[in-house]
Amino acid sequence: MKLLRTILVAFALLCLAFPAAAQSAQEIIAASDKIRNPGVPFRVTNTLSEYVSGKLRNQNVLVVFSKIDKATGQFRSVVRYAEPARDVGKTILLDGKVLWFYDPASKSSVRISAQQRLIGQASIGDVLTANLALDYAGTLLGVETIQDSGRQEHQTWHLDMKAIGENANYNRIEAWIEQGTFYPIKAKFYSDSGRLLKILYYRNFTEQLGGIRPTEAIIIDSVDSSLATKVSFSDYRTQEIPDSWFQRDSLPRLSRE
Repeated sequence: MKLLRTILVAFALLCLAFPAAAQSAQEIIAASDKIRNPGVPFRVTNTLSEYVSGKLRNQNVLVVFSKIDKATGQFRSVVRYAEPARDVGKTILLDGKVLWFYDPASKSSVRISAQQRLIGQASIGDVLTANLALDYAGTLLGVETIQDSGRQEHQTWHLDMKAIGENANYNRIEAWIEQGTFYPIKAKFYSDSGRLLKILYYRNFTEQLGGIRPTEAIIIDSVDSSLATKVSFSDYRTQEIPDSWFQRDSLPRLSRE
């Protein structure tokens, strides 16, 4: 009887720690992917603002075009620079596992890494649309009440996500996803060596293209918290994107459109 009571108590504690046992870690990640990503071909304008001790230092505007590759389930993307004027025409293409950067000044395209910085703490990988459930194996660590960037509390699943494929932009991600809504609230990104690179908070969830999505992300440097980058997602639109866009040879033409 004592052994049975011990087992029942242990089971009850386990249920408290993992109240949504029917939700696997991969299911939670996939549901959160659907919050971040529209399920139709679309375009979105990303405004990246770099701040130092709360003061604006630099700003870029990018237009991102994305659609799902039916063969892989992952997104294909084209990123075009809209501001500042000196960068207009520069274009980035995600073609399968390869990223190409085209500069109209040199009229050449070169391979780049998703870790290459755009501005401040934001890298190219941070503006590319991605289904994380395809690139990472998740482990449910437990349930935590955390604060978002506005100090509002959220009951979240705490997940550890480890890269399982070459498409992953980071070796490891810790994610806090709100229970019930599957809203991504907070994430930590780690290098191949295990070093914490940056901390990200999603906020300002609003109706966009048939779903509630975050319209801002705050990226904070892991070492110096006075260094932060805000990414604003605006002007969501559905848009048919021809497959011909996702070819390296199309970059010179796309940079002029």
